[in-house]
Amino acid sequence: MTYLPKAVSAEILANDNRDIKLQLASLRFYDLVYDCPTNAGILMFGNNVWYFFSTAYVQYVKFEGTTIASNVLADTQFSGDLISIVNDLNSFVKINIIKKRPIPVSALIEENVFNFSDSAIREFLMNSLMHRSYEITSPIKFYQYSDRIEIVNPGGLYGNARPENFPNVSDYRNLVIAESMRVMGYVNRFNRGIENAQLDLKNNGNEPAEFDLNTFGVFGVKIKEKFIEKIIADFSNPWESGGIKDTDNEKDKNNGGINGGINGGIKLSKTETEIINIIEVHENIKVDEICKLLKMSKRTIERYLSHLKDLHVIEYIGALKTGGYKVKNFKK
Repeated sequence: MTYLPKAVSAEILANDNRDIKLQLASLRFYDLVYDCPTNAGILMFGNNVWYFFSTAYVQYVKFEGTTIASNVLADTQFSGDLISIVNDLNSFVKINIIKKRPIPVSALIEENVFNFSDSAIREFLMNSLMHRSYEITSPIKFYQYSDRIEIVNPGGLYGNARPENFPNVSDYRNLVIAESMRVMGYVNRFNRGIENAQLDLKNNGNEPAEFDLNTFGVFGVKIKEKFIEKIIADFSNPWESGGIKDTDNEKDKNNGGINGGINGGIKLSKTETEIINIIEVHENIKVDEICKLLKMSKRTIERYLSHLKDLHVIEYIGALKTGGYKVKNFKK
């Protein structure tokens, strides 16, 4: 058993020769009067949890769109004892939910961008397992839409916890399970899980999680996705991400560049537009870095930069060796 060494010191365990039932009873996992496991004991360690608690599972569904009426792309259930569910969920989130993409922050440096904070989703899932009502015949709903994740667990705020004091005040519907999950290290001991999850989302660039505290009988949390594909597209194909369109055909070239233009009529080529967007993303960027990003010669890039400076679209700020370019007067 993995639980006892974490719940009880090695010295005490070494000298404890009691029957396993007595050991479990001391931790409130076994009822000596009825000679059977407690509900918490079954949920934490049971071999056939489904038989006793038929809805004690997590239902994951991935939808193609933004509503529950959208096409279902994937679904799975996480069931069994709570330790197995937690381990399976942790692996599933890391492999199937979290997306990582490298984007360039300079000519030589890349930075990994994540669509969600792994630790934040984990915290909300652990809270749902710990605080849900196991008497209500409904599973935890772990739904992934095209723009967000929603986690809804049966059983609203409990005890002293109220919408007006959440998340500063918490109470425990399942006290033994809550303590067990703390022992296993699944949740923290200082009632700061929600606060830490919000901070993790902020640090990852996500919006704060939104909570449903008023729908009767449930507790819900919504986590909006940070769209990595859009971030990459904005950097890699910036002329396509805004209102600018560039067909890059012969007609455009003959007309002096891109369709539309800037500032009421200045025409730019595709490469010039790309340079502008790079400078917008990396203000004070240097010529050599632009050359490496676009894979063009320094002489070619300098010719484009000179033209853009003549149009008063960009300007060079700072000393020759330490300064860089910034966008001066560009409107999409």
